[in-house]
Amino acid sequence: MKKQLYTFDFWHAASLEELPDADRQLVEQARKACASAYAPYSGFRVGAAVRLSDGRVRTASNQESEVFPSGMCAERSLLYAVQGELPAVSVEAMALASEPAGEECYPCGACRQVLFDTERRQNRPIRVIMSGADSATVVERAQDLLPFTFRLEK
Repeated sequence: MKKQLYTFDFWHAASLEELPDADRQLVEQARKACASAYAPYSGFRVGAAVRLSDGRVRTASNQESEVFPSGMCAERSLLYAVQGELPAVSVEAMALASEPAGEECYPCGACRQVLFDTERRQNRPIRVIMSGADSATVVERAQDLLPFTFRLEK
């Protein structure tokens, strides 16, 4: 049986100047977070920044290990830290940046699942801003990045 194709809305900003101020500031924080990445093996430094419901911003970066795949992506490092430190505060938006920054930085499959898990747990969507050198793609809810999510039935 044929099913309807999955569609979702996204916004592409050809220049970061097209982003709302709050999103552009979050992208800047994600870019700064790239400096704390430990990526001697891939050379791909990723920074993530979240804006929380109480207005605070938190950042994290990817951390690699010699015993690949034991490293951790910036997105999961950040979401797990926020959940551990501030379980009652929800994540409103996440920005991603990378060095080198030529292409826009998109989350891997594991990070997409954790973003969705976070949305489900907090019962609130997370705006995701995936930035490049001077462009960004934005989705209003992380669930749109992974239409067939893993769910444990209870």
